[in-house]
Amino acid sequence: MKGFVARYRSKQGERGPWELREGIRSRARELRALLLDRISRHEADSRIKNLVQEALDELGKAEDALNHRAHSRYKQASHLAVGQIHADTAHNLLLRLSGPSEVIPMMPGLLAIVQAHLASSDPRRVGVERIDHWVRQKGTLTEEDLELILDAVGVARQASIRETLRVRSFVNIVGWVTGFLAAGAVLLAVLAGVSDDTLPLCFTPGNGVGNAGYSVVCPIKTDVKPQFSNPDKNVAATTTPLDYTLVEIVGLVSAAIAAATTLRRIRGTATPYNVPVVLAVLKLPTGALTAVLGLLLMRGGFVPGLSALDSSAQIIAWAIVFGYAQQLFTRLVDSQAQSVLNAVGGANQTGPSAPPATLSSRAAGQ
Repeated sequence: MKGFVARYRSKQGERGPWELREGIRSRARELRALLLDRISRHEADSRIKNLVQEALDELGKAEDALNHRAHSRYKQASHLAVGQIHADTAHNLLLRLSGPSEVIPMMPGLLAIVQAHLASSDPRRVGVERIDHWVRQKGTLTEEDLELILDAVGVARQASIRETLRVRSFVNIVGWVTGFLAAGAVLLAVLAGVSDDTLPLCFTPGNGVGNAGYSVVCPIKTDVKPQFSNPDKNVAATTTPLDYTLVEIVGLVSAAIAAATTLRRIRGTATPYNVPVVLAVLKLPTGALTAVLGLLLMRGGFVPGLSALDSSAQIIAWAIVFGYAQQLFTRLVDSQAQSVLNAVGGANQTGPSAPPATLSSRAAGQ
């Protein structure tokens, strides 16, 4: 029974993409097997035994983070990033245990790591690219070259961690902004329901009907025969507590449609943080608020010629337009999100390799 409860709690606490978690876990098992094989071939070497033990401890920390039992406060798949950090540290220690002849077969993978996360102008990347050319030409690797490669790989993995943290920070910022906007939309609807005549979403087109020569048009009700001589009293008598709620719902639905249309440009992400989802959710409260604010601007005469709508249907139609128009504001956030995602191992992948002249000069020096 206790074992069942423990497994249930473990599954209940797991977050993030299951495939990414299992990928890191499989990588940890592979590294553990390589480290145990390395220590079995060098039992008498205390230095190797110490480094292997440190690497095994890092793999243990990675597995603990992935199990999510001792890290219940982690949210939004942060435990996947933590597990990847410990697994990368274990792999760095394994590289430290490898001699030049053992690192040569790993050069394509190490070069790919460096090129993915370091800028093409970074001197460490340039050095690794030159060494890779030399290794492919001569098939040899010196201790100095090995040290430069290990330093570049370590820096590249630190850069990868920073890229992932930027994605997490961006998701958190968008999440907080979405929460504040949603709270503002709810608060606005509540206040408008309590005092519906304070800032009404009504119009008074002068179409010659009614005793006063105008009618009162609100999102829900329309009064073509005002009872009072004072326009404010007529508007107050026509408003309902659900005017703002209706307009916000219409704007929210319109924004949801706009979010659906942007899916064609979304490529998804392999990071543990679901950036496309938070971008889509951001559009919903934004659309609700832009629908209300747009109608208020029209009511204040900000849009010439459209200051007096003739029917409730026109008010709802313009709420749809303004709700969809939130795309003008959130498009900037979409562009920033794409830039953040492109920076995760994508922007630096291509770049010039070392010129042949560099190889010739090195050969002449040796």
